[in-house]
Amino acid sequence: MILNPIFGWLSNDLAIDLGTANTLVYVRGNGIVLDEPSVVAVRRNGKGGNKVLAVGQEAKMMLGRTPGHIEAIRPMKDGVIADFEVAEAMLRYFIKKA
Repeated sequence: MILNPIFGWLSNDLAIDLGTANTLVYVRGNGIVLDEPSVVAVRRNGKGGNKVLAVGQEAKMMLGRTPGHIEAIRPMKDGVIADFEVAEAMLRYFIKKA
């Protein structure tokens, strides 16, 4: 197709290593552009919803230091996604940041 070179030029090739401890984002031509802890701080409300307060290094600093209504969690457990909603929010944040 004639537009393939244009679309290829406008896109970024990303590789994401979603690890239990850290998440890495690699961009072709730039190398690893993000290496952050796989941690998200959320405020849980009684209706089952979450509000993301911090992601990555900022959230890791909150581990074990949050009040009862705020929880710093790792959405990955033993290499498997344990909390899909929080993992999605974390990925969105990391991709925007990269």
